[in-house]
Amino acid sequence: MIRINLLAVERERAKTATRVVIPAAQRATIGASLILLTTVLGVGWWYWSLRQTSVQLDDDISRAEVQTQQLRSVLVQVQKFEARKAQLQQRVTLIEQLRAGQAVPVHVLDEISKSLPDRLWLTDLTQVGSDLTIGGMTTSMSGVSDFIANLEGTRWFKRPVEIVDSQVQADAKAGDLVKFAVKAQFQDPQAAAPAAPAAPAGRGAAGARP
Repeated sequence: MIRINLLAVERERAKTATRVVIPAAQRATIGASLILLTTVLGVGWWYWSLRQTSVQLDDDISRAEVQTQQLRSVLVQVQKFEARKAQLQQRVTLIEQLRAGQAVPVHVLDEISKSLPDRLWLTDLTQVGSDLTIGGMTTSMSGVSDFIANLEGTRWFKRPVEIVDSQVQADAKAGDLVKFAVKAQFQDPQAAAPAAPAAPAGRGAAGARP
């Protein structure tokens, strides 16, 4: 007697009926769609990343421009300060030069006043550069000689002090008077003297020999 299990056969048929068969063309389409979706997502993320980087760079550039403007302002202030400092330094230098220049005539006039002998007085004083022409009156030629000797004895006049004119004039009240003019060249003794040139080595060596 042959037994057939019809229940198992029916179950097998049911499983076969429920299976879905996807054709090859649809599988290719689904795969391409998945690849396209992945690509779109990747490109979108890459664009978003570039956008964020661009925004960050724009912010950095803006901050750098603000700092540049601040530095330029500081640089302008420093340049103004340096220019002002240079002007003040020039003024100080000019004032010091004027003070030094004023000191020399004061000393010269003081030395001339100290050099005046008795019975001699001055009538005019002319300066051209460092040359002085001193005119005056005295009662004798010996007064002129004493005046010249006194001038040469100071450190403020170069030697020799020369007589450029002398005339005897008769005066009814004071007697004979000598009108004179002398020429002197003043110098500043406080100025550093120029250094003497060094002797040649050969000559110095020769001079050292006995």
